[in-house]
Amino acid sequence: MSARTVEEALFENPDSRGRALIRGGTALAVLALVALAVLVVRQFYVAGQLDKRYWEFFAWPTTWRFLLSGLLGTLASAGMAALIALSVGLVFLGGRLSRFAPLRWVSVALIEFLRGVPSLLLIYFCFLILPPLGVKMSSYWMVTLPIGLGTAAVVAEVYRAGVLAVPKGQGEAAESLALGRGQTFFYVVFPQAIRYVLPSLLAQLVIVVKDTTFGYVVTYAELMQNAKVLVANYNSLVPVYLIVAIIYFLINYGLSKGSKALGDYMRASRLSKAGG
Repeated sequence: MSARTVEEALFENPDSRGRALIRGGTALAVLALVALAVLVVRQFYVAGQLDKRYWEFFAWPTTWRFLLSGLLGTLASAGMAALIALSVGLVFLGGRLSRFAPLRWVSVALIEFLRGVPSLLLIYFCFLILPPLGVKMSSYWMVTLPIGLGTAAVVAEVYRAGVLAVPKGQGEAAESLALGRGQTFFYVVFPQAIRYVLPSLLAQLVIVVKDTTFGYVVTYAELMQNAKVLVANYNSLVPVYLIVAIIYFLINYGLSKGSKALGDYMRASRLSKAGG
């Protein structure tokens, strides 16, 4: 198959044969997923996980209030971590683009370190290393701060990609109007960069929400920690984690769809303005 044919197959609208192959592949994938779901349900039944005693407590309002309190804890930690990531990521970006070499080197080192270290290790650092040194934090901050800082390093690189995507002529035109370097960045370049990378920034929220599940390390009362309490009290591991997995899926699916919808809207807006 030629390179041109590969490009057409990947990026251009499929012909009738291609659409037929897509429909066939979709049908096979659906059948495979249905078969897998049937197999999983059968295994649950064989293992006795479908017994009434494992599910009846989900009919109690107290169970859902307890899960809701954990969900609120998850959203509180994820929201603050996202705020930290967006603001500290901007600071990292400023250092990354600085003309002062030592500041640039320090910023690059911090970004690469935080990108390379798992959030779980950062949480352990706040939990095990800082308290003996006299730095005491609540369980909320032991979860939120490491996640926020780890995500900030990724956000800084997302910001930088957006800045590099802005045509250089925009900055040169602003400087020709006697705007300083800082004014050019914050008034001209960065607002345009945000438009390029806003969907990617929203997609990072999915990772932030997932990372809050590490709250069990410091017994922070988030959704997964509360799920562990239910499992311990009712000896219902599979049902509880299945319900919690559905809740996480709905949250992250909503964030993903919102990010995609925003990206499509912004892309259509740019095309309409270009056409106008």
